[in-house]
Amino acid sequence: MTPEIDAHFDRIKAEHGHDVLARVEEMLEPRRRSEQRHPLQQAAKWVLPGIPQTPWHDPYAYPELLPLVRALEENHPRIKAEQEQAWEERRGSFSDYEHYLVRQRNWQALYLYRDGALVGESEPVAPTAYRVLKEHAVDTGVICPLLESHFSTLLPGAAIKPHCDLWNFSINLHLAIDIPEGARIRVAEETRQWEEGRTLLFDYSFEHEAWNDGDRTRTCLLADLWHPDTTLPEREALTLLMTEIQKMMAG
Repeated sequence: MTPEIDAHFDRIKAEHGHDVLARVEEMLEPRRRSEQRHPLQQAAKWVLPGIPQTPWHDPYAYPELLPLVRALEENHPRIKAEQEQAWEERRGSFSDYEHYLVRQRNWQALYLYRDGALVGESEPVAPTAYRVLKEHAVDTGVICPLLESHFSTLLPGAAIKPHCDLWNFSINLHLAIDIPEGARIRVAEETRQWEEGRTLLFDYSFEHEAWNDGDRTRTCLLADLWHPDTTLPEREALTLLMTEIQKMMAG
């Protein structure tokens, strides 16, 4: 670690207790990179010890996330109507999705949250989703500031190749906006189909892929949230740690 990261960690320990970052520090040990991982989790770069090795999660099982889940599902009709209008009339608000592994033109995104902040330009384009996200994810601190929230639109015939995302300490929530027949997602060894108006929750450190074999676009609203099994001191430390690592990699 760098002196800056050491100083941040020391401050968090002084405030919350000496052992509060034990799992984060254990994650950084080189020997941890491949030990005690699920076989379909090996490609993830960072795996925080003690997070259950569970690919699929019940979105209604976590009190911290439940207000967001309920608000998204209850507002689905308005969110869908606004997204459809934006897709038809404000297509320029969408862009090719830039995954850390690849950029795909047949995977379009409208960002609501990115680079640690809400995307203000998207509020008039998708006001209901923006409001729900702000009130129940950003203001409550359940969104992971290292990542994002966006409308994810897969064009007919598009496929997202099997991959693992970077880490297991955040978790991916999907609200199914518009789902054609033939659109599915696989996480680890289980394939599911989205149900319009309902949410799915999964650990994307496990290998996953998605495809749209339907005859129209498939759209979900995605939000990267803190894994419910992380603590507040860990979240603070992980945000500082990953931000510093990203700066070093960019430099």
